Amino acid sequence: MSTEKPRLNNLHKITELFDKHCSDMRIVAVNPVDDHSLDVMKRSLTHGVKHISACVAGEPDARLNALAADERLEIIGCTDVDDAAAKAVALARSGQADVIFKGFINTDNLLHAVLNKEVGLLDPGAVMTHITATDIPDYHKLLIFSDAAVIPYPNTVQIEAIVRYGKSLLQFLGVKHPKLALIHFTEKSNPKFAITTSYAHVIELANSGELGTISIEGPMDVKTACDKKAAEIKHIEGAVAGDADMLVFADLEAGNTFYKTISLFGKATMAGIICGCRVPIVIPSRADSVESKYVSLALACVAQKAFTASN
Repeated sequence: MSTEKPRLNNLHKITELFDKHCSDMRIVAVNPVDDHSLDVMKRSLTHGVKHISACVAGEPDARLNALAADERLEIIGCTDVDDAAAKAVALARSGQADVIFKGFINTDNLLHAVLNKEVGLLDPGAVMTHITATDIPDYHKLLIFSDAAVIPYPNTVQIEAIVRYGKSLLQFLGVKHPKLALIHFTEKSNPKFAITTSYAHVIELANSGELGTISIEGPMDVKTACDKKAAEIKHIEGAVAGDADMLVFADLEAGNTFYKTISLFGKATMAGIICGCRVPIVIPSRADSVESKYVSLALACVAQKAFTASN
């Protein structure tokens, strides 16, 4: 009987994988006192999450106390949001939490604790980056891309790390042979654009077999990466062109612009996480929907399973 994972075509199937494989996950939520965070916590418990630690600044309100009636949710009192972030990071660092979820706290406050050189979650030499999974109505499968939030101008080491994270996540999601497109406006390596040199290095690693079962091509633009007809017109051949599973952007400006553009004009739904630290971190925007925040949490739990399995 085949054990190959089914191909995932939309974000909802990430939650199905979450329900199936991640009931043992331990989540720490940083000040989850807003309506959306409370809904995400409630839904996670409904779907069988083993334990949630809620680090709360000040006195918990009645809604959070009501959720705490479920013995799987623990409320940890904190003096303020910075104390809440520090305690959440301490739980993850000590192995008592598998994923961090940002509630009602500024991202800068949370990342200050995460990046603390003495007691934070980013090990020396590790690469922290942001990966987004998106369901675009007019694209034929789930697409992931990086980086829309963390690394301004990735260097060669960071590009390689991003590729490895993406490969591990995609394979856990059921993509047996991931196809990664290295995005740029030019289709030729050019020393004027240092990123294309980094791209050439990663392609060389892939061709040598050091990255395992994976196809990487580029540089190429987004349309070539995701539209078979565009690739054919340009006479660009290969396994990736027109059928990319992941887009690796040259810089944060490009990745973030893509993120905002497809959400507004492409009606795409998104789930995003920070990876590269000891545990994945969910940093949703306050304006994100409950569904987006919940799927982001599901993606973080699935990613933790993927990264653990690949190490």
